Amino acid sequence: MAVTWTPDATSGTDAPRSITILGSTGSVGCNTIELIDADRSSFFVEALTANRNVDMLAEQARRLRPRLAVVADPSCYQDLRSALAGTDVEVAAGAQAVAEAAARPTDWLLAAIVGAAGLVPTLEAVRRGTIVALANKESLVSAGDIMMAEVRHHKATLIPVDSEHNAIFQVFDFDHAANVERIILTASGGPFRERELAAMADVTPEEAVAHPNWDMGAKISVDSATMMNKGLELIEAFHLFPVTEERIEILVHPQSVVHSMVAYSDGSVLAQMSEPDMRTPIAYALGWPNRMASPAPKLDLVKIKTLTFEAPDPQRFPALRLARDALQTGGATPTILNAANEIAVHGFLTREIGFLDIARIVEQTVATAPNGWLKNLDDVFEADAAARRVARQLMPRRRAAD
Repeated sequence: MAVTWTPDATSGTDAPRSITILGSTGSVGCNTIELIDADRSSFFVEALTANRNVDMLAEQARRLRPRLAVVADPSCYQDLRSALAGTDVEVAAGAQAVAEAAARPTDWLLAAIVGAAGLVPTLEAVRRGTIVALANKESLVSAGDIMMAEVRHHKATLIPVDSEHNAIFQVFDFDHAANVERIILTASGGPFRERELAAMADVTPEEAVAHPNWDMGAKISVDSATMMNKGLELIEAFHLFPVTEERIEILVHPQSVVHSMVAYSDGSVLAQMSEPDMRTPIAYALGWPNRMASPAPKLDLVKIKTLTFEAPDPQRFPALRLARDALQTGGATPTILNAANEIAVHGFLTREIGFLDIARIVEQTVATAPNGWLKNLDDVFEADAAARRVARQLMPRRRAAD
């Protein structure tokens, strides 16, 4: 069953909102910083974290002057320390330091670390009972029941930042959820929506990351091209909103203007629309429960003229079936699905496997890796690690010269 919960409004205040950004050098993090830069008096930055992009993290820290800057890769510590020498910014490194940054008291935290690596720090923020702007869908995919139980227990507010879930959040009537008939996730269909299936075997990483509408990181762009991104969002939506799996629909909408819809029992369908620009959902999450100005271009329907919708092709996009099957099976299956996909996408980006091999490796891993019920985080980590081992074994052996 999906978790039923109602977001609580926070009281207004004129004081700057204290914030932490996990994953500040990624696409979502950079867009968030752009919004903060445009309204500096409204925000105070407590901490910024990045994986290993020291140069960008240091530049952001010099500009925003957070109390803490953390690089997840310990080998980058000295470089970050040197880059921020002479400032009053505290420097730290390592996964534990990222989690400790998330645990620092703030009014608002952006969880934008890509992949399962974002699970622990996101949970640290949830346990503070703060507002967590969630851009890390893998946390809910890998440990959805555990995550949402923590949200309820600590009375945290979870605001989705993904454009689709943010759109649903804006038009979902939480006070009358029984009136919701279904939710409709829209998908652009990625760059290969109309490519012949046989030709997709020759897709290159460069082609896969060239999304037609969105500017995203490499991993998310590949997920969009396979539509695994939408499969993960299906699982995420199941945990975020009080609807059952069969009431979550996916439609391909190439223009990426209608970001998702909620259909009600009286026949009404409410949609959130905007230009495909991540600054819009980020601004909604950053300003919530109010709205703040965003530099994103304003929607001009006359210029767009036509909005189209179609059902996704199950042969072209088997990842959708794999994700829905994983959600129906439950237990550790979504965790396994996510871990295997991370390994397979990395293998594709490093040219170890072909584009069509991604779904094949994920499916074989789900069928092979040990499954079970997830009672705690240790179970999640064990299932994740086992799935990664199986997925790696399914990858072609690297040549000795590599």
